[in-house]
Amino acid sequence: QVQLVESGGGLVQAGGSLRLSCAASGRTFSSYCMGWFRQAPGKEREFVAAIGWSGGSTIYADAVKDRFTISRDNAKNTVYLGMNNLKPEDTAVYYCAASPRFLRVGVGEYDYWGQGTQVTVSS
Repeated sequence: QVQLVESGGGLVQAGGSLRLSCAASGRTFSSYCMGWFRQAPGKEREFVAAIGWSGGSTIYADAVKDRFTISRDNAKNTVYLGMNNLKPEDTAVYYCAASPRFLRVGVGEYDYWGQGTQVTVSS
């Protein structure tokens, strides 16, 4: 069982930056690949980024590539999402998720989810 708690969301102007954190419980954090997803009002939850068990492998959605950076600190049981040059279309609730499978992008391939943190980007 893994419990995930996101933090770091907020209101930011277009072009600004935010850093989301996701703290995981349990001693098996390093055995899970971690992902970030987002869901805007009226839209389906979509993949943002994922990182492998050791942090050496990452994958990003095209919409955030070169603007967002996913990282993890296994000693702190935490995964991060650095977001730069934010755009109004990045406004959504952001969720972190854990999967025992390597670098998956599908919602259904993640077993554990946090409660989400709101990111709002004003124009």
